Amino acid sequence: MSDTKKSEKIKELEQLLETKRENYGKTVSAEESAEATAFAENFKDFLNKSKTEREAVTTAVAYATGAGFVPFSAAETYRPGDKVYAVNRGKAVTLAVFGKRPIADGVRIIAAHMDAPRIDLKPVPVYEDNGIAYFKTHYYGGIKKYQWTALPLALHGVAVLKSGASVTISVGENDDEPALVITDLLPHLADKQMNRKAREIIRGEELNAVAATLPYRDGDDAGSVKLNLLNILYNKYGITEADFVSSEFELVPALKARDVGFDRSLVGAYGQDDRVCSYAALMAAAALEAPEYTSVIALTDKEEIGSDGPTGLSSRYLEYFINDLADLEKVAVRKVLSKSECLSADVSAAFDPTFPDVLEKNNAAYIGGGPCLMKYSGSRGKAGTNDADAEFVGKVRNTFDKAGVPWQMCELGKVDEGGGGTVAKYVSALDVNTVDVGVPLLSMHAPFELASKLDIWNTYKAFAAFLRGA
Repeated sequence: MSDTKKSEKIKELEQLLETKRENYGKTVSAEESAEATAFAENFKDFLNKSKTEREAVTTAVAYATGAGFVPFSAAETYRPGDKVYAVNRGKAVTLAVFGKRPIADGVRIIAAHMDAPRIDLKPVPVYEDNGIAYFKTHYYGGIKKYQWTALPLALHGVAVLKSGASVTISVGENDDEPALVITDLLPHLADKQMNRKAREIIRGEELNAVAATLPYRDGDDAGSVKLNLLNILYNKYGITEADFVSSEFELVPALKARDVGFDRSLVGAYGQDDRVCSYAALMAAAALEAPEYTSVIALTDKEEIGSDGPTGLSSRYLEYFINDLADLEKVAVRKVLSKSECLSADVSAAFDPTFPDVLEKNNAAYIGGGPCLMKYSGSRGKAGTNDADAEFVGKVRNTFDKAGVPWQMCELGKVDEGGGGTVAKYVSALDVNTVDVGVPLLSMHAPFELASKLDIWNTYKAFAAFLRGA
């Protein structure tokens, strides 16, 4: 055998047997690149309107309504292609597109979350110290606390007043609105601070947001800075200090979603974990006409703190929604769930060459490589994961391959470096085959996260293929 023939044989074997990791951008067509860019523009608009889980639900419902979704009613009769939704306490939304097959054959579920790491106000937040009025806070989810200092923050949320009336606030996003800021110590005097462990450079009780510095004054009457702040809030929103007890106020980065890089290949924004997967799933459902199986999209809350509470997926509201669908055809919900399949749509960590040591290169996700298929999440010895079986993973990868969607296999990080969980274990607890699929991010959980436009686009295509699947 000649060297030339041997070389050709090796090339054939390599193509047949080896997995090649490639940046999809090398082969993407100009037309598809334009489609990805247009999809990202709409996604940025979604992010700018969705700084909290409540706002994300409101925006998602508006998008869904525009695509033909209507509120679900157990009294109605539905046909293939009909689209419905149900909102859970204003903080989660579940959508369905009815399929051609009977619901007894199971449903196709995509579950993503719409909450994101942030800084919440405490129930009694307002205090004054040496001429500065502050809001006391309690951070939500896994954050590096020092990243949230010296940064313009917007206040979003809702307060239920003593009268029972509800007041919604959003201030700090527009250039003509005031922002709030959590201060940091100047480096000239920070020797002791910089000797703290990194997780304590800023401590939880030091995340105090500056809210006012002028004392109350009305003619000859004068009062404290705290009184001035409360007076402003009362005159503008009707809120008294007691009303903070029945409120949900969140501090989020006062930053707009924008393109990153001279090639504009990335989207930079707050809250892409996990609104990027929520948006891709929502758009995939909106594009469905009459799928083979009934499709269910669960855009949920509380994932960042363990999915607890009635709007998180550790509760049973998703099961109850599917039970309502099953009741339409007089089928036991357990029989539907046991034949159902789910993509737990959540982001993963993209390989960052600046910090290579925490990721194992052969099993890391890469920017531009397409959505990540993650067989298991969890920590260290796979704690806190559902660990999808080989049969279901094989079915999902074949679905993506047949649809021509580039994808990559990944783990969150090296085995003993840490880890994290998703909603997968809560859906699989319903006897549903479940695996994680999502967009790789740089700077995950930071106030400004990065995602590839091509990865976002291909995640949308992967979700659409899964929902259409036979």
